Amino acid sequence: MTLRRYVLRRLALTAVTLVGVILAVFAMTRILPGDPVAVKAGTYATDEVRASIRKELGLDKPVPVQLATYVGNVLKGDFGRSTRSGHPVRDDLFNRLPATVELALAALLVGALVGGPLGIWAALRRGGRLDAAVQQVAILSAAMPLFWFGLVLIFFFYHLWGIAPPPVGRLATNIAPPTHLTGLYTVDALLTANWSALRSALGHLALPTLALGVAVMASFIKMARSAMIGVLDSDYILAAKSLGLSDREIVWQDALKNALVSLLTVVGIVLGYLLAGNVLIETIFAWPGIGYYAWNALTGSDYDAIQGFVLLVAIVYVFLNLAIDLAYTVIDPRIRLG
Repeated sequence: MTLRRYVLRRLALTAVTLVGVILAVFAMTRILPGDPVAVKAGTYATDEVRASIRKELGLDKPVPVQLATYVGNVLKGDFGRSTRSGHPVRDDLFNRLPATVELALAALLVGALVGGPLGIWAALRRGGRLDAAVQQVAILSAAMPLFWFGLVLIFFFYHLWGIAPPPVGRLATNIAPPTHLTGLYTVDALLTANWSALRSALGHLALPTLALGVAVMASFIKMARSAMIGVLDSDYILAAKSLGLSDREIVWQDALKNALVSLLTVVGIVLGYLLAGNVLIETIFAWPGIGYYAWNALTGSDYDAIQGFVLLVAIVYVFLNLAIDLAYTVIDPRIRLG
C-alpha cells in the first residue's frame, strides 16, 4: 500500500472516530450531575429567568434536536460558548493550548532524556546492582502520587528555600509576555531575544516540568530496558558478536537504532497523556492550560467547555497516532504501512 493511500485510509477512519467521540461526549455531558442553567442563572434566579436561559442554551428542545444542532455546529468549528468565561469555547481552548503544549513538551523532554538512557544503561548491565537500582527508580516514579509530588516541590523550592518563583501562571506579574509567534513563551522569548521573559518563563516552567517529567520517566525506563534487552538477545546481534565487532559498535550501530522504534511508541503515548491528563499539575501550579480549563468547566457544569475539551483531545490523539505511524518508516525503512 502506498503512503498516500494509507494516509487517506487513516483520515477516513479518523472521521469515523471523531463522529463516535462527538456522540459519546454529547451523551456523557447529559448524564453528568449538575445543571448548567443553575450555574449561569445563579441561586436566586426566578423560574422565568431559568426558562429563558434554558431556551437560549437550546436545552428546552428534544435530545435528538440538541444532538443534531451540536453536530452541525461542531462541523462548522463552533464548540459553543462557555457559561463561565462567556467566550467561545474554541477561542478559550486555542488560547490555552500553547501553555499545555509547552509544559507537555518540556516534561516529555525531561522524561525521555533521563528515562531513556537509564533504561538502556540498565539493559547493558542487566542482572547487576545498577540494573536493580534503575528498576527501583522506575517503580518509585510510577508509584509516586503526582499531586503529592507537585506539592512537595512547591513546599521545598518555593516556600522553604525560596528558589522557585510563585507557582502561579507562566510569567511573573511584572513581566510582559513576549511577542506572540508560537504561543510558547520560552520559544517566543528566545526568538525575540527577550531575556527577562525567557528567565521568568523558564523559572515558572521548571517545577511543573520536573513533576510531570519524573512521573513519565518510568515509561521510558521500562520500555528502553525491555526493548534493548530484546534487541541484544536477537540473532543478528549474536551474529555481529561472532564476527568480532566490539560491544560499542554493536550498541551504537545496531542495537540503539532498532530499540528506537519501541521508544517512539512510548513518545506518542506519553505525549498524548501529557496533553490531556496533566489536569492535576495545571491545577496545583495554576497553569493556564486546557487541563486547568477543563477542571473549572467540570466543577462548574460548563457543558460546552467540557465537550470542546474532549473533542480537542480526541483530535490531538488521532493525528498524533498518525504522525507516530508515519515516523516509524523514517526510523526503520523495513516497516511498511498497511
